[in-house]
Amino acid sequence: MSRQLNVFGEPLAVCSVLPMTGFYRSGCCDTGPEDLGSHTVCTQVSAEFLAFSRQRGNDLSTPVPAFGFPGLKPGDRWCLCAARWQEACAAGVAPRVVLAATHQRALEVVELAALKPYALDLD
Repeated sequence: MSRQLNVFGEPLAVCSVLPMTGFYRSGCCDTGPEDLGSHTVCTQVSAEFLAFSRQRGNDLSTPVPAFGFPGLKPGDRWCLCAARWQEACAAGVAPRVVLAATHQRALEVVELAALKPYALDLD
């Protein structure tokens, strides 16, 4: 896999290892050709976002032990599909983001200017 960079063109930071996240379950929002959903936005999920995602058919809060998925709770960090983040933003329930851990490929779907107001890691 080639060097993975964040939205600032810097090395991609870790998003979360508890719970372990990322398309490749590496803890990072790294991506590759297999990641058709572009799981590239590092988010800190909220109760509102989790309810929204469940309503959209992607229940992220219910554990699935067979896949080693503990279920997410508010405050957990998770690599989210860029299109789902954009959809949640339009609905007014976008989770906060960690830009240093958000892959630059997310910018193919959502503009940096849209992400910045939700950033946890900007001064």
